[in-house]
Amino acid sequence: MTAGGRNLILLGIGAIFVTFLMTGVSLAIYHNSGDIYLDRSRPGFLPDEEELEEEKTVEEDYEFEKTGKITKEVLDEYLSNIKKELETINSYEEPFNIEVLSNERLGIIEER
Repeated sequence: MTAGGRNLILLGIGAIFVTFLMTGVSLAIYHNSGDIYLDRSRPGFLPDEEELEEEKTVEEDYEFEKTGKITKEVLDEYLSNIKKELETINSYEEPFNIEVLSNERLGIIEER
């Protein structure tokens, strides 16, 4: 093996070592700062008590069969569940209206 080949291998091993070192340091900072507990995308995240109550009141989502024959009964069940979802969406009071973001609606008190 030539000196250039050996140097290239040492460079690769050094880069991998630095990568592991920096990853370990960043994960340690992430854990020690407490930010790990704010990450809501982590599996096993413990939700707030209000969120638990909301989850209990919400019905289970309908899941369309991935296999099997499509029969009239299956389609009727699917359509009835879709109608429930549409009713829920239509019950919102103009969710994209500019008034939804008004200061009064958001509870922001204007200082004079």
